[in-house]
Amino acid sequence: MKITTVGIDLAKNVFAVHGVNEHGRTVLRKVLKRDQMAEFFANLPTCLVGMEACSSAHYWARKLQGMGHTVRLIAPQFVKPYVKTNKNDAADAEAICEAVARPNMRFVPVKNIEQQSVLSLHRVRQGFVRARTAQANQIRGLLSEFGIVVPQGVAHLARRVPELIEDATNELTGSFRLLIQRLLDHLKDLDRQVRELEQQIQAWHRSDDTSCKLARVPGIGPLTASALVASIGDAKSFRSGRQLAAWLGLVPKQNSSGGKNVLLGISKRGDTYLRTLLIHGARSVMQVAERKLQKDGWLHGLLQRRNANVAAVALANKNARIIWALLAHDREFRPDYTPATAAA
Repeated sequence: MKITTVGIDLAKNVFAVHGVNEHGRTVLRKVLKRDQMAEFFANLPTCLVGMEACSSAHYWARKLQGMGHTVRLIAPQFVKPYVKTNKNDAADAEAICEAVARPNMRFVPVKNIEQQSVLSLHRVRQGFVRARTAQANQIRGLLSEFGIVVPQGVAHLARRVPELIEDATNELTGSFRLLIQRLLDHLKDLDRQVRELEQQIQAWHRSDDTSCKLARVPGIGPLTASALVASIGDAKSFRSGRQLAAWLGLVPKQNSSGGKNVLLGISKRGDTYLRTLLIHGARSVMQVAERKLQKDGWLHGLLQRRNANVAAVALANKNARIIWALLAHDREFRPDYTPATAAA
């Protein structure tokens, strides 16, 4: 019988494949090596292929789509409930095959090569920022052991530490001064790497019309806009702006039962990096709004009722919905836009 749905358990070298026909009956169980994957699916009639959204998933999705197959990527947490027994490659492939056929399953958008390249810049930059922060904290910690306290911030270290190394009145030994100079040079190198990657991201942002369109939204800068464009892909894969906000983890987590709705803090699902960028952008908008003489509008009313952290998340949620509307309906941002229902 014809195979209609296939589940693939991705790996580095050994791939488990599970296929079913139109009646849901298992007709294929196979283990493939990496060099056998392309040949096998090139000879397989076009069908629905499901994979977990893990390492190399987008590469294989693009490759199989080029062969005519319909590929769907699923978040691993949505596949786990369909694993019937102990975990192994064959059971995982069967669970993926079962999950991808569910009518209400949520899928991860497939990224193209350019989107993956831009996100790689963001990930590497984020790693350098973490390493820079760790290096700065190490320098401050070592100096504090000798009774020298430097304020937090890379700028304070760059300004104060060279003076401390040259100061002959303190108790620092020659070997320790050389060690701090070595760490400071490493810190400067990390800072240079971060700036260079930011320049590459901004260059891509300026060359992409969609990213420039999103940057017109208050609280969305080049970093946030480029990361959103590369991560979201086709915004029409989300039914609404609220679904996009939920995908980013900006909506309340529920613990409801018996008809009683209990809303907790935000779910924090999805990409932590995107959510952090949106919330930090919202905080910058709030700082600008507080300095304005004219205190009116939705944000000012929200700040009167809720604390700053709640307001920042609410504004980030609103921006996520605006972004979905701009991308899904191919619109330009208008600060004075008023919905038709509100105007009526």
